Amino acid sequence: MTDAAVIDPYAEIERLRAELEALRARAEAAEAAADHDVLTPALNRRGFVAAMKSAMAYCQRHGTPAVLLYLDLDGFKGVNDRLGHAAGDAALVHVAELLRANLRESDAVGRLGGDEFGLLMLNAGLDEGREKARRLAATLEADPFLWDGAAAGLGGSFGVRAFAAHTDPEVWLAEADAAMWIRKKGR
Repeated sequence: MTDAAVIDPYAEIERLRAELEALRARAEAAEAAADHDVLTPALNRRGFVAAMKSAMAYCQRHGTPAVLLYLDLDGFKGVNDRLGHAAGDAALVHVAELLRANLRESDAVGRLGGDEFGLLMLNAGLDEGREKARRLAATLEADPFLWDGAAAGLGGSFGVRAFAAHTDPEVWLAEADAAMWIRKKGR
């Protein structure tokens, strides 16, 4: 047997440990990517629903209030039609960043699809949710999206629903979505 064929068992164990750690890191990164929107700095629908499930269990166990805001952007189709899809993508990023900047670190923001976003606030009731929706709508109006130096007006229609011992996050989302459509049609 030559020296090249002799394997140091300690070196091999260390190599395998390093390889295992690299695989763990890749798996964690893949899991995180699976819950985050590919375009915006927000959770995707899967990640947002998971955050809702966790919050619902916490609220149920500790009697903590929570409120869900459902946002549908007003004027988004016009941005895409007038300025192109790259501008539309940038507008979605702008809105997600604006939402995150105006919520607490403990709150969750998710892009539910297209130009719809969900906002989940723990330790907040219906009144706080309505006030937050009002302030966010005003912020959307006051902080216009700019593309190539031109302002593109984006507004938002919000539906607000307090946690009411829901057991299915999709039901809670559907209620907030329905409330949003009532407000949107009433405008």
